[in-house]
Amino acid sequence: MPTVSVKWQKELFPAVEIDTTQPPVVFKSQLYTLTGVPPERQKIMVKGGLLKDDADWSTLGVKDGQKLMMMGTADEIVKAPEKGPVFMEDLPEEEQVVAVGHSAGLYNLGNTCYMNSTLQCLHSVPELKTGLLSYTNSGRANDIDQYSHLLTVATRDLFSELDRTAKPVAPMQFLSVLRKKYPQFAQQHNGVYMQQDAEECWTQLMYTLSQSLRSSESSEVPVAVKTLFGIDLVSRLHCAESGEESSESESVYALKCHISHDVNHLHEGLKHGLKSELEKVSTVLQHSAVYSKESRISELPRYLTVQFVRFFWKRESNQKAKILRKVDYPLELDVYDFCSDELKQKLQAPRQALRESENAKFGLKAPDKNNSSKEKEDSVTKSEGSAVEHGEPSNTIDDKGTSSEKKVQLTGIYDLVAVLTHKGRSADSGHYVAWVKQENGKWIEYDDDNPIPQREEDITKLSGGGDWHMAYIIMYKARVVRI
Repeated sequence: MPTVSVKWQKELFPAVEIDTTQPPVVFKSQLYTLTGVPPERQKIMVKGGLLKDDADWSTLGVKDGQKLMMMGTADEIVKAPEKGPVFMEDLPEEEQVVAVGHSAGLYNLGNTCYMNSTLQCLHSVPELKTGLLSYTNSGRANDIDQYSHLLTVATRDLFSELDRTAKPVAPMQFLSVLRKKYPQFAQQHNGVYMQQDAEECWTQLMYTLSQSLRSSESSEVPVAVKTLFGIDLVSRLHCAESGEESSESESVYALKCHISHDVNHLHEGLKHGLKSELEKVSTVLQHSAVYSKESRISELPRYLTVQFVRFFWKRESNQKAKILRKVDYPLELDVYDFCSDELKQKLQAPRQALRESENAKFGLKAPDKNNSSKEKEDSVTKSEGSAVEHGEPSNTIDDKGTSSEKKVQLTGIYDLVAVLTHKGRSADSGHYVAWVKQENGKWIEYDDDNPIPQREEDITKLSGGGDWHMAYIIMYKARVVRI
């Protein structure tokens, strides 16, 4: 890939990398992030003429170290007239974002919809954005490696840019660092970057952020990724051959919804996903034996992620195949049945407070001797950006700025806030799209750079059964009470 310098007005950008496997419009998107000049306004001189969006780099003879000249004016904030109607395009970009009611889309930089959809889902988490904003450039936190640090910084800067503009954003810097940190996302076929698995991108980004955004007494990070997304599991292992029994604990960032011929609903798939078999050496038998493993949730997160296990390796065709079976999922998910006995006990009081508050809205609340009806009703919140206590990854979360006698507590009930879908027959092809619930309650379909408003009743129809978009990863937000 040649590296060129670009002269624009009085500025010189000395090291701009050209990916010659991508059309020139991608290069123009890079320059847009540097200069603010939209691609359609850019006039770049090469080989005696203007660079066209669909030109073939191989015929242009661009060499390493070459100096290119660009002309064009950057976006400017147009002042609204003092009198008369005010149009949205006349507003500052920050006000345009408020006016449209959602953040910007992301340009597809060549089979990057897997990345764009992942980013749009995670961008919807306000607590994550708050944690990223506190992450500074100076020094690498928590002794993480260079590219993990750079990927966290790139995520922070990209999320901030999405919140500042209503126009599509080109995530060039993020993509560049992602491919350096995780080279599998830089795979090419016949000189073209390949489509990748959105679940793998989600998992790798979540792992990186969990390492860099870790709360501690000396940390400025206000909330740990573990608190937001981490799920603690306790598992019972049983060997039928030897009669051995043991237990183990682990932390994951998503539950699995396994799909088989008898799974029609998310609840059934989650039940299958918490049961498995594994083979390991038995200390009693002194040889390998089969163990059954049954897991229960011992710690719940603020945001619960579920992956539909739709892809498997098909030996006949030597590629990933997709399970198209329809699996319904609800707008409201209750995971109480999947919790350990100890966690169920902790959830009893919060769930009772939630029921009483919701009943009060319909005039069904029974008289309460200890608290007024209004006080109980006011105690309930749907976790709209309330602060999480530093280093408090428990089911009882201290809420800063409130009385120490009241704490924000999880109920085991979650509301759907994001769906990442896949359309196509293979994980390494097809198209990924994000469907995200906004703070105003409206749903937006983020099809790369094209945000499209959607009705809530249509979101649960992305459940599969054909070649249309179907849920691959879904994310729920905890419904909490303050008691």
